[in-house]
Amino acid sequence: MTSSPNLPAPHPHSFLIEARDVRKSFGQTPALRGASVSVSDGEILAIMGPSGSGKTTLLNAMSQMIDNGERIVTIEGLSPDGSHPVQRAWVAHQVPQCGYCQSGQIMAAAALLAKNRNPDDAQIDSYMTGIFRCGPDQRMRAAIHAAAQALKG
Repeated sequence: MTSSPNLPAPHPHSFLIEARDVRKSFGQTPALRGASVSVSDGEILAIMGPSGSGKTTLLNAMSQMIDNGERIVTIEGLSPDGSHPVQRAWVAHQVPQCGYCQSGQIMAAAALLAKNRNPDDAQIDSYMTGIFRCGPDQRMRAAIHAAAQALKG
């Protein structure tokens, strides 16, 4: 996401959400060419357009999900068939109880193991943050250790 340096000063009105001159390309293909959006308190905004018109790209750019060009991996992209070592270990160790936070926790565990293939319990505890009402902490730790072993081959 880039912004033009020659834009006029922001309107003196204070917006809850404002994005000005949003531009985004995927390779040589432009997806957004100077989109601007502002939403004031009490307003409702609908972003409408045909498929491929840049609606999702605009919202993602505004939420800074794609502004740095890094690859974003979702739980669905980690392994479409559930075969990633973390996903397999989560099932084998029966980590989920309520399921509320499991996608995020699996992604956090995969990110931890991408950085550190052999974390100890203290590193796991500091990386896997949150208050887990269903009490999966011990199973989560065991699953991460098992996934680390599986990743080693």
